[in-house]
Amino acid sequence: MKILLIHQNFPGQFKHLAPALAARGDTVVALTPKVTEPAEWRGVTVLPYTVTGSSTRGIHPWLVDFETKILRGSGCHDAALGLRDAGFFPDVIIAHHGWGESLFLKDVWPEARMGLYCELYHRSGPDQTGFDPEFPSPAPGRDALRLRMKNLNNRLHEEVMDAGISPTRFQAATYPAHYRDRITICHDGIDTVHVTPNATAKLALPNGRTLTRADEVITFINRNLEPYRGYHVFMRALPDLLRRRPEAQIVILGGDETSYGAKPPAGQTWKRIFAEEVRPAIPDNDWARVHFLGRVSYARFLAVLQVSTVHVYLTYPFVLSWSLLEAMSAGCAIVASDTAPVREVIEADRTGVLVDFFDRARLVEKTCALLDAPERGTALGRAARRFVTENYDLSGICLPRQLDWVDALARISPVRKPQD
Repeated sequence: MKILLIHQNFPGQFKHLAPALAARGDTVVALTPKVTEPAEWRGVTVLPYTVTGSSTRGIHPWLVDFETKILRGSGCHDAALGLRDAGFFPDVIIAHHGWGESLFLKDVWPEARMGLYCELYHRSGPDQTGFDPEFPSPAPGRDALRLRMKNLNNRLHEEVMDAGISPTRFQAATYPAHYRDRITICHDGIDTVHVTPNATAKLALPNGRTLTRADEVITFINRNLEPYRGYHVFMRALPDLLRRRPEAQIVILGGDETSYGAKPPAGQTWKRIFAEEVRPAIPDNDWARVHFLGRVSYARFLAVLQVSTVHVYLTYPFVLSWSLLEAMSAGCAIVASDTAPVREVIEADRTGVLVDFFDRARLVEKTCALLDAPERGTALGRAARRFVTENYDLSGICLPRQLDWVDALARISPVRKPQD
């Protein structure tokens, strides 16, 4: 087949699927703004598209997001016209539509089948926009209206979607029922052969110390350190954790930007805000045991998981992080938030320990209990790894399902472009 992939940050969620399609003989082309010149990546031809223009000054704030998506969609449309005029006619288009790139591609190739990576449909309500009372919506009575506009991109893509794929049941369930009939649930996959326990793992710290499995190590990992992923809860638990565990080393991974939710006040970062909040309650010698490593290479990320004694994962009811499943695959003993996406993979007291997202005292108690019972932590870690290998293994389960989904997509009678 001829397959076109669309992703704002290619390869993104297609990092395993794209080369697998190329390896089996499909012609695979990707459009992304991540490159400025044509490139080859693992058998995939990667081509750029350009975004021109910017948000209109003074536009209604509810439309800023959608206007950005139109700009991306228009740029991708123009690049697609060039591909079509050069003779490229894809059988299948697979897009992460979250940034709007694929809005107008059925206008270029009406016969192509459109498969969408359905990451999230925006919802309002107490378990969504009202989940964390510390960060309330500035206009909660209007959240439903604002999010209805934010879902314009989802709604317009529904008109051209032949099939969808979503990594978890939680994420698929955010979509309306008439969407879900066309969504297959299949995770991107965890390479459980590579992400595995390692009794000899070592982690060199900036202060010159090297951590091993013989050390007591508490780990916390976010793409960016921010409230959506419970950074504020974890930091506020640190004074008690450090006091109760005088030998523990705290290793924190994550950037200073904002991936989700509200941005911090101008000139600040969430990382610094909450570090400065708790610092007066932590003596200097204890603070020396807290290690912010920022963003690291994947090999270093794995070393963090492999030396971890207890791994803490917290999240709002939102998209599940790859890092949780990778921590499970690495055999970590996990203390995680008792929120809906987490409950999909963590069964309380079998594959990990669940605590209320906001209950810092319980978080400290459960973490210390696991540190005091290494045999239990080992058993939980083994069960967690077994669960991932049996349900989320890349080569044995997820990638074959993704390839089957692509083949099934190709057999569908395509939805035509919307009527003028």
